[in-house]
Amino acid sequence: MNVIVTGSLGYDYIVNYGGRFADRIMPDKIHALSLNFLVDSLSNQFGGTAGNIAYTLKLLGVEPTILAPAGSDFLPYKQFLERKRISTKHIPIYTDVSTSAYFVMTDKEDNQIGSFHVGAMKYAKKTFD
Repeated sequence: MNVIVTGSLGYDYIVNYGGRFADRIMPDKIHALSLNFLVDSLSNQFGGTAGNIAYTLKLLGVEPTILAPAGSDFLPYKQFLERKRISTKHIPIYTDVSTSAYFVMTDKEDNQIGSFHVGAMKYAKKTFD
């Protein structure tokens, strides 16, 4: 079976903070929030909804084709997908932006602080038209 997978492609930057966010946030200073954390670990993963779903479908024996925009830094991700025999022929690469990215930090109580850089996803409408 062949499936077209739409959504995002992105790099996930995951860090773990060994403390508790609650110990660092002063309630009386919440209006002027400025925090820094010394983190215990950092990992960089291939992600995005389209990439994650396509990878899982491939593991299940389905032939996915990704239709999602990528940025100028997409080559390592593209090579990964090709090694896994996932089609990349319908992934346009926009050289004026980076591939989307998600940055997430988790504390020891599994609370998270995250941010998303839209990057090439700003071209999603153009890609899907």
